[in-house]
This record gives sequence, C-alpha cells and structure tokens, in this order.
Amino acid sequence: MTAADAPAVLAIYAEGIATGHATFESTAPDWQHYDESKLAVPRLVSLDADGGVIGWAALSPVSSRCVYGGVGEVSVYVAEAARGRGLGLALLEALVVASEAEGLWTLTAGIFTENTASIRLHAQCGFERLGVRRRLGKMSHGPMAGQWRDVVQMERRSDVVGID
Repeated sequence: MTAADAPAVLAIYAEGIATGHATFESTAPDWQHYDESKLAVPRLVSLDADGGVIGWAALSPVSSRCVYGGVGEVSVYVAEAARGRGLGLALLEALVVASEAEGLWTLTAGIFTENTASIRLHAQCGFERLGVRRRLGKMSHGPMAGQWRDVVQMERRSDVVGID
C-alpha cells in the first residue's frame, strides 16, 4: 500500500463503515490521519486484473508503550463488489506472514458480535476468541445507530516469532 492507493483504500473503508458492522468510526479519515494511525509495515492491498485496489489490510499499534511494539490490531476491508471471493482470507493470511516477518508476535482484532463472517475469517487464520466486551460503545450510524455494541476480542499468537 502506498499513498497512491489512498483514494481506493479510503473508499473501501467508507463502504465498510456504511454497513454499520465494521467499526465504530462513522466516516473515513483523510489520508494523513489514516496513515498516522497505522503501522508503517505491513500494509497490503489486493488488486483486480486491471490494477485497481479491491481490498486492503493493515495494522494499528495497540499502545505507544515500547513493550507492546510486537502487538498490532488488524484491519481487513474488501470492496463491496469483491466480497465473497476469498479475498479477505488471502489478505489476512498475507498480513499474518508479513507481520511475523516484521517481528510482531501478537495480532488482535475487535469484531462486532453480529459480524459473524469476520469472526469466522479470523478463526480460519488462527485467531482465538478471548471473550466479549459488553456494551463497549454506542453506535452513531448504520442499522444499529443509538444502540450499545458488544465486541468480540480475538487474538493470534505467532508460532514463528519466538517469545522467550
């Protein structure tokens, strides 16, 4: 993913936001804020046959404290027109491999309980369900606007990056 991908990446993020089941965010940020909120690497895009971005995956830091330097929070988004083709799985699998190459030992994900497809996807990639954070936040948009949302916490520990 590069700055040249920004319009497509943010448009795909906006499509996810519009579902009301992807994030508490109500609008996609501008590229500067997006860029500042993600780890520099790995950042991945998936391209269609014409070279257009149809999906992306990136990691956000979970804390600014140095002891959490090997922990990242996963974001995986697929364009609406490309959903249901296994692209999310390919992106998440590639993100796991790339994160381990960068020395990350733990990946986390917070997923709305209703987003069962995303929960299954993460489980397919070795994420374990840690529990549910009840009424974590009140939704401001989408089909559940005004309702408190529960979030499933999932985690994947690396078998490659040694934890001594």
